[in-house]
Amino acid sequence: MTIHQKLEAVIKEMVEKEVRYKEALREFEKIYLETAMKKYRGNKTLIARALGIHRNTLHSRAKLLKIKK
Repeated sequence: MTIHQKLEAVIKEMVEKEVRYKEALREFEKIYLETAMKKYRGNKTLIARALGIHRNTLHSRAKLLKIKK
């Protein structure tokens, strides 16, 4: 199963459950960042580089989403 197919299945379920768009995006981003933090053991420089975002952006998004190391 491709990433696209996996995401499509999750999105279909969320739509069926009437999950709001902003809530879905927030949940995706939180899980995405938490997974990256586990992979890179909280090293924000490596995480930011791997995700293609600025380290400050990573810090602010993690703070907003209440993600801890």
